[in-house]
Amino acid sequence: MNGPYKPGTPCWIDLMVPDQQAALDFYRELFGWQGEIGPAEHGGYALCTLKGKPVAGIMKAANPDGSLPDPLPPTVWTTYLSTDNIETALKSVTDAGGTVMTGPMDVMNLGQMAVIADATNAVVGLWQPGAFDGAGIVNEHGALTWNELATADTAAACAFYSSVLPLTTARSEMPGAENYTQFKVDGRAVAGIMDLSELPPNVTPHWQTYFHVDSVDDIQAAAVRAGGSVLRPATEMPAGRTAVLADPQGGAFTVITPAAPQ
Repeated sequence: MNGPYKPGTPCWIDLMVPDQQAALDFYRELFGWQGEIGPAEHGGYALCTLKGKPVAGIMKAANPDGSLPDPLPPTVWTTYLSTDNIETALKSVTDAGGTVMTGPMDVMNLGQMAVIADATNAVVGLWQPGAFDGAGIVNEHGALTWNELATADTAAACAFYSSVLPLTTARSEMPGAENYTQFKVDGRAVAGIMDLSELPPNVTPHWQTYFHVDSVDDIQAAAVRAGGSVLRPATEMPAGRTAVLADPQGGAFTVITPAAPQ
């Protein structure tokens, strides 16, 4: 990626964990990421890179004094959607029935961020780029390749995001996935919507992160060796071979070897 993401496009992901170093070690072993705990004045935020390009952030779940929160927040990957006007987007969030959880806040000269809950209670971030556009590599082994909203109310989700960002929605044209809904920016699919009825009953609305891998089965085995777990074993799907995994601290993510065309 060599420029800003179009508004409405997923542009960044980060993970909040109790043990930041353990997470850095796990994803380094799994995907080959490089990264280290950042300066204290930046909250210790770790920028993970692949081939020298930023691919994800990992931060410690901590109180302002550095202690662990009680109770601990869930360990989850957060998706950030690009916007060119975060103030206008946040006004639209509340007008459309969502909730502003944090922000907007300046992140040095890198940009402005906010975290919201949509009208179906799924949490997602917003990012207005400054000096930092987002992920520098996508659609390669170990990098972000897809983001997916899981919700019990697809119609409400479509209405919400279309009112907050310049997104449209449409049914997938992929054979075998005709009931799948896609978010589109300028006619190009950038994210999807999964109906919660297709997932286990205890799963709540959320955004899921997909990483491109050369071999789902190899990554699944490597995750288990490194202390992770398998939430859904490797299987063939219309979009390719996928598995849902979790890191040792419970952060869930999907790996996929896409079917052609990507």
